[in-house]
Amino acid sequence: MPNTAFPPTTLVDEREAASILCYSVRALQNWRHRGGGPDFVKVSARSVRYRRSDLEKWIADRTVSNTSQTT
Repeated sequence: MPNTAFPPTTLVDEREAASILCYSVRALQNWRHRGGGPDFVKVSARSVRYRRSDLEKWIADRTVSNTSQTT
């Protein structure tokens, strides 16, 4: 999934992060509130961003080769 067009530290907004993960923006918001989602950067009181490297790590941490593996 690495995108060589952007450095891994590039920040993306929640809409782009949701698109990368194939989830809704609302799912990201819920994860931020409840925990369990990818790490994020709180830019201001009402603005968050995600590092591409954190999104890729979150995906890699959940990659399994069969259904008997648990997280």
